[in-house]
Amino acid sequence: MNSKLKNKVVIISGGASGIGAAASLLFAKEGALVVIADLQVSLGEELVKKIQSFDGKAYFIKCDVTSETDIQNMVLKTIEKYGGLDCAFNNAGIEGESADTVQCTLANWDSVINTNLKGIWLCMKYQIPEILKAGGGNIVNCSSIAGLVGFEGSPAYTASKHGVIGLTKAAALEYARNNLRINAICPGVIETPMIERFTHGDEEKMNALRGSEPIGRLGRAEEVARAALWLCSDDSSFVTGHPLVIDGGWIAR
Repeated sequence: MNSKLKNKVVIISGGASGIGAAASLLFAKEGALVVIADLQVSLGEELVKKIQSFDGKAYFIKCDVTSETDIQNMVLKTIEKYGGLDCAFNNAGIEGESADTVQCTLANWDSVINTNLKGIWLCMKYQIPEILKAGGGNIVNCSSIAGLVGFEGSPAYTASKHGVIGLTKAAALEYARNNLRINAICPGVIETPMIERFTHGDEEKMNALRGSEPIGRLGRAEEVARAALWLCSDDSSFVTGHPLVIDGGWIAR
C-alpha cells in the first residue's frame, strides 16, 4: 500500500472493468477510499472483494451515468459511506456503432452523447459542490485521442470526446481559484473490453492496431490509470484544464 491518495474519497465511474477497474485497484493501493460506480454489478462486487483482499477500501454502487437520479444517488451514497468527496475519475463511456455521419442513427447518436458527454457533465454537476465542501480536490474526465483528431466512421464518439475536452476546460476555468483542478485524459488504443468488441477477437485486426502504434504495442489499462492517478494527486498541483494524451505516440505523426 502506498499513500498518494491516503484517505481521499474517490468516485470512479465505469470502475468495474477496463481502464476503470485498473484505476480502482491502483487508487485503492494508493490509500484512497474508492467508490466503484458501474452498471456491471457482478464485476463491481468482485472488484470490491479483490481490493479488500489487500486491505484496501472500496464500495460498489450501481449507476447509469445517463440517469440524473442515479448520479445524485451515487454522490449521496458516497457521502453517507465515507463522509465526503475529494476526487472523481469520470471514466464511464461507450464506443457506439460504427457508421459514417449519414448512416449514424439517431438512437446511436443519443446513446453515445448521453453516456460519454452528458454523463460526465451530470457527474461534475453533482460532484463539484461536494468537493468544494471538502476544501477542494481533483476531477479527471476520460476523453480519447478521438477528442483531439477525427475518426472516420465514428461521428458520435468523436463528437462526444471532443465535447469532453471542451467541458473540462470550461469547468477548470470556473473553479481554478477554488482549489479544484479539473483535467482530462486522452487514451489511445488500449487493451480493454472495448477493443475486444471492436476487433471481435480477430488477431489480424489486433496486429493491425499494434502496427499502427509508433511505440509498437497497444497501451495497457494500468498505464492510463497511472496517468489518472497523477492528475488526482498533488504531484500535478499546477495542472488544470489539460487534456493529457496517453497514446504511444499515435497523434504525434
